[in-house]
Amino acid sequence: MRWIYPLLANRSVLMLLLIINIAGTVYGYIWYGWQLKDTPAKFLLFVPDSPTASLFFVFVIIAFLLRKNWPLMEALALVTLIKYGVWAVVMNALVFAVQGDLDPIGLMLIFSHFAMAVQGVLYAPFYRFKWWHLIVTAIWTLHNDVIDYVFSMMPRYHMLEQFTANIGYFTFWLSIVSIGAAYYLVIRSSRFKLEIK
Repeated sequence: MRWIYPLLANRSVLMLLLIINIAGTVYGYIWYGWQLKDTPAKFLLFVPDSPTASLFFVFVIIAFLLRKNWPLMEALALVTLIKYGVWAVVMNALVFAVQGDLDPIGLMLIFSHFAMAVQGVLYAPFYRFKWWHLIVTAIWTLHNDVIDYVFSMMPRYHMLEQFTANIGYFTFWLSIVSIGAAYYLVIRSSRFKLEIK
């Protein structure tokens, strides 16, 4: 797989990814628009999960294009891209299991969110975050779970309402796994490491 990294570091590829992630972020905030209208102001920052994850990655790409690292953005991007990328794939698979079919938007969400998680992981060798960045990210991520499942601000899938408690439990452990993956990919001493040139 190491052959892919010179391609990932190519400025044209980074520019293309920047455009795709900006477009996806804007679409994501629009997709959440109807829910944001009903959201108390104090929770607004924590409701649009996936577009905020891709927004973090937009800042990571901008830093790479400037030949810099913004470690806190990298930590936030990696953990949330893995978490919400996997989460959306699982939720839409669950929608299919419950309803017996999935509309084109559901299929698009599976593909796009899987791609979110993959891009976060693929760029991990270029990240430079430390323990404290990961701790701040862990607090953000777990706090978001509390907002979603204690204060009922989670993304709304009306056909899955009967599974809310189970989804909340799954989401908490997905957060833990995503934080652990970020440690494994970036902080451990023997990890694979590359420079953006």
